[in-house]
Amino acid sequence: MFFDLLGGLLGLIVLVLLIIAILANALFVVKQQHAVIIERLGRFNRIVGSGLHVKIPIIDRKAATVSLRTMKNGFDIDAKTEDNVTIGLEVSVQYHVSYEMGAGPADSGVYKSYYMLQQPVAQMRDFITDALRSSIPVYTLDEVFAKKDDIAQDVNATVSEQMAAYGFTLVSTLITRIALPVEVEDSMNQINAAQRTKAAAQDLAEADRIRRVTEARAEAEAMEKAGEGIANQRKAIAVGIKDSLESIQETGVSNQEANLLFMYTQWTEMMTEFARTGKSSTVVLPADFKESASMFEQMLAAGEANEQGNVPPVTPKV
Repeated sequence: MFFDLLGGLLGLIVLVLLIIAILANALFVVKQQHAVIIERLGRFNRIVGSGLHVKIPIIDRKAATVSLRTMKNGFDIDAKTEDNVTIGLEVSVQYHVSYEMGAGPADSGVYKSYYMLQQPVAQMRDFITDALRSSIPVYTLDEVFAKKDDIAQDVNATVSEQMAAYGFTLVSTLITRIALPVEVEDSMNQINAAQRTKAAAQDLAEADRIRRVTEARAEAEAMEKAGEGIANQRKAIAVGIKDSLESIQETGVSNQEANLLFMYTQWTEMMTEFARTGKSSTVVLPADFKESASMFEQMLAAGEANEQGNVPPVTPKV
């Protein structure tokens, strides 16, 4: 009796454990941004998304878990430009499994990505390499640098059409770096340095030209103003001389005497100014200072002789 009861209890325990094992195998959870492909007896059955799901133990199995997140891969590719320069390209590709479901499960991106292509990353690399090596040779080296974004967009459009048949969508294709041979890079740096030196020399020459033109214009304007000042000064002197002579003549002095007096006055003013501001270290003076004192008398005598006998005026001794 006891053994029968013990045997029944053990059988119940085994049954419970078997049920638990079956339930554990039948229930499964799919994480967010993932999809699971279920096969039944080795044949595709369905695709399930995130959440809790049930499958038939032993008969159904999870064939694959496919990530729907955007993935990234980098490639190094060599290509030759139109001007026969071999360059190295670092290419970065962002892609994901297509979200399209299609008319049926077999037309969905998840189905194609698993069943139609065994090595999608390697195939994508081959497509991108082929597209780049077909595009780069029509551009010169300078054009590759200038149009690298346009080249990458064209490659992305071409490869996207090819990978769509395998259930993948290309988000973007970027050329992140262009590597040059050392000698080509040195040559480009030298050309750039020479161009910058030329531009700097042209800027300096232009600045010097502007400075010279500005100085010439300023000097011309200064000379013009100085000429106007000299002309005005001479005009003022002439007016002053005229007024002075008229004032002297009003005192009864003859024209000749007035002229000689005016000349003597100018001479004395000149000597005074020379004594005050002159820079010469030597001044020639008469040996007898009495001659300087009688200079005005000499001027008057010379003037009278000139009027009476047309004798040339005598220059006063200095």
